[in-house]
Amino acid sequence: MSFEQSSLSRRALLVTSALLPLAGGAAEASAAVSAAVSAAGAGRAKDYYDRAAGLAGDDPVLRQLVKALSPGAAMPEEVKAPKPLKIFDNVAVVSTGFVSATALLTSGGVILIDALGSPDEAKKIIVPELRSLGVDPSTIKYVVAAHGHGDHFGGAQYLADRYGARVMMAPADWRLVATDRPANAPKRDLDIADGQRLTLGDTTVTFHHTPGHTPGTVSSIFPVRWRGQRHTAMLWGGTNPPTATRDKRAYLASVLAFAARMRQAGVDVELNNHGLCDHGLARMEELRSGSSGAGNPFVVGAPRAQRFMKVMETMLRGRIAADREAGAAARPAAGSAGPVASAAARPMAGSAGPATRPAAGPVRSIPRCC
Repeated sequence: MSFEQSSLSRRALLVTSALLPLAGGAAEASAAVSAAVSAAGAGRAKDYYDRAAGLAGDDPVLRQLVKALSPGAAMPEEVKAPKPLKIFDNVAVVSTGFVSATALLTSGGVILIDALGSPDEAKKIIVPELRSLGVDPSTIKYVVAAHGHGDHFGGAQYLADRYGARVMMAPADWRLVATDRPANAPKRDLDIADGQRLTLGDTTVTFHHTPGHTPGTVSSIFPVRWRGQRHTAMLWGGTNPPTATRDKRAYLASVLAFAARMRQAGVDVELNNHGLCDHGLARMEELRSGSSGAGNPFVVGAPRAQRFMKVMETMLRGRIAADREAGAAARPAAGSAGPVASAAARPMAGSAGPATRPAAGPVRSIPRCC
């Protein structure tokens, strides 16, 4: 039964055939992730960063990831927007340069992962650029917000109002949006549960909760085709680490669990909604120019996809260790006067996280982009 054919309510439809929960992971796997996270930060931050750089080697994708996850990293918001491109037979990317929207082209319409930063960007970038690639924007059936920041959901309500698209986000980030009440926030529509599958036409996307960047970040796994050959892609939903140590630990747990899901699915394609984090914008131009030959630079292979996650894991361990080191350095000597705020309650010097709210309000540790 498809969404379009059912006469059930929207909420009832959410839990029927179009969105199917995956079987839960084994208890052993969950325990292994917990143990690995508990051990995080035991070494020196510099050692972790050096190890990540060694893993990256001269691979431009992995080197860019190391840079994006380094303390003090900041993404420029003024980036030349690439021309739209079909990066696979069934995947199109439109972008502001800073952030991208990924259109999965199915036999039943379009699943759009992220919607850029505003109704104006949806109207002036998503709609005409999809058309330029031969994709009818009126066939957008779902808009998936990978996380609850405005640069990812800003155009969602415009697409919902104009084309009747359904907007999907994890419950935790629907709550984040309701609390923060940002501009251009979409009306709450469909929830994404961990491990749910969305089927549209000939394509099934599996969503996994990967909290860390935000409480409700969602990363996706889906089939893609390149010149008729099938591959399996992942799209990581939020890259910039949060400020609080406890949230970095949640992020690390997400990386470990998602890497296992990738192995199960045979993922050999790496994608990101911020092309500056993974050399994605440069790879678009390689593909456009043909400089990559007959291959596709987004097809990294299963071992390299796992190495990507290992680099991410190692950088997160370094960031957690840096928090521990900063807390130890700030701890007052015995007998000294006055308490010192914990490392988890304040950003590190040069942290990629945002400024916190004034002291009168709650401390927030969620970066506002990336």
